[in-house]
Amino acid sequence: MGREALAWADTGREAGDVRALLESHELILRGAVRRRFLRASITDVRTDEERLVFRSGDEIITLHLGVTAASAWAKAIMTPPPTLQSKLGLSKDVKAFCVGAFDDAELQQAVLQNRSETIDEANMLIVHVNAAEALTAALEVHAARPSLPIWMVYPKGRDVGFGDRQIRERLRSMGFRDSKSCAVSNTLTATRYGRGQ
Repeated sequence: MGREALAWADTGREAGDVRALLESHELILRGAVRRRFLRASITDVRTDEERLVFRSGDEIITLHLGVTAASAWAKAIMTPPPTLQSKLGLSKDVKAFCVGAFDDAELQQAVLQNRSETIDEANMLIVHVNAAEALTAALEVHAARPSLPIWMVYPKGRDVGFGDRQIRERLRSMGFRDSKSCAVSNTLTATRYGRGQ
């Protein structure tokens, strides 16, 4: 989602200039008012001229964003974030062959109804890799259908032992190009690769 704006915020108890950030799961205020509102807790969203007004719990929060921005933010808040299933491009007509440990709850849910039993029936490959050996094994599976896009799911963060940098270096050296990335869960992220993309 990634919206950001400078605004005047009023929570009823605090007011002042803030930098407002609308992320996929929360709205963050930084500055004179420092607060975080989970998107799931935001209700009664409306605009009042240049103001965005919403409720979170017992509080009514007002952000003075300007007419155009207030309307755009209201629409964005009321639009549910895309599911992991849609971010990965899965649907009843698009199935994935899965390789590796799928013990993450969000990932399990995303592929639950969209899993192919064989690579021959798959529209894409989704692999969970957390070590060089797992990446090698995934690439051996991919060699059976080298035209398939491949989603690499791996631990997120700077301090992981094996992650984005190692995967990207290896795949780019083999002619793969990354074309999309998305968060999977609090601990995992994913990047889609293909040849010649």
